[in-house]
Amino acid sequence: MNLMTKEKPYNTLNAFYRNKFGKKVFKIALNGNFTCPNKDGKSGYGGCIYCSELGSGDFAGNKESSLKDQFNQVKELMHNKWDDGLYIAYFQANTNTYDTVARLRYLYETALSLDDKIIGLSIGTRCDALNTEIYDLLSELNKRTYLQIELGLQSIHDKTSVFINRGHSLACFDRAVKELRKRNIEVVVHIINGFHIETKQEMLETVEHLNTLGIQGIKIHLLHVMKNTKLGNMYLKEPFKMLTLKEYVDITVSQIEILNPNIIIHRLTGDSPTDLLIVPEWSRKKFVIMNEIDKTLRSKNSYQGINYIKK
Repeated sequence: MNLMTKEKPYNTLNAFYRNKFGKKVFKIALNGNFTCPNKDGKSGYGGCIYCSELGSGDFAGNKESSLKDQFNQVKELMHNKWDDGLYIAYFQANTNTYDTVARLRYLYETALSLDDKIIGLSIGTRCDALNTEIYDLLSELNKRTYLQIELGLQSIHDKTSVFINRGHSLACFDRAVKELRKRNIEVVVHIINGFHIETKQEMLETVEHLNTLGIQGIKIHLLHVMKNTKLGNMYLKEPFKMLTLKEYVDITVSQIEILNPNIIIHRLTGDSPTDLLIVPEWSRKKFVIMNEIDKTLRSKNSYQGINYIKK
């Protein structure tokens, strides 16, 4: 689906939602009080080294609050910016399929019933927290509501997986994408640019691999080093090279240029809570980053998929 415009030479999530649903769509981040198989010993201990105590859910709701209270709080904030829209309930914090099917069904059904303008679910999870019963539940949901499954990959490279303590293999990830797509479930993949042990070419190779899997969306994140994380402690003890703004823009533009033109770009950078960020300092200016990416693409007369090679 080509949703590129004069303003954006790539497929944006906002354009995708407006095209599909006819109006603005808000993703409301919820916290279902999940844990993670990479924390409790099933796949590993300690979690990924960059992950905060909130399990990548720093902007999700308070796990001590009900889903309804969480939803209403975020909904109110959204409507300070926009008057009207539809909602997707987004289970964000930790691993949101890591529980019994009975509890998952209860949480997902509760979320769908919170508001009559909720048109779907987005569920963030890991490949090692999916099994046949859960695939069947997701398939059932997919037949009656809009469903996205967000999978963390970060990188295809084994050395990076070991470094970040990811706790699962690329083969595990690929199998999960295959099983989800076999059921016609949309897959959105998270990757991270900026690990100091990776070259630009290796970061491009991650996108090239995703091009072969038939995914529907991608979230490109900038590596943030935050306080109270293993990566943060490592950096404070012995600082390592971080990407400059110019380097990040160059890498991300090159990834956009080789990305399958049908994939929707959900993110081009990421956020870190202001009080937790150690580096890079320039990452605080999110809109500057996005504007620099757009400006670079326009200056090159370039766009998503210009260098895409189907394999």
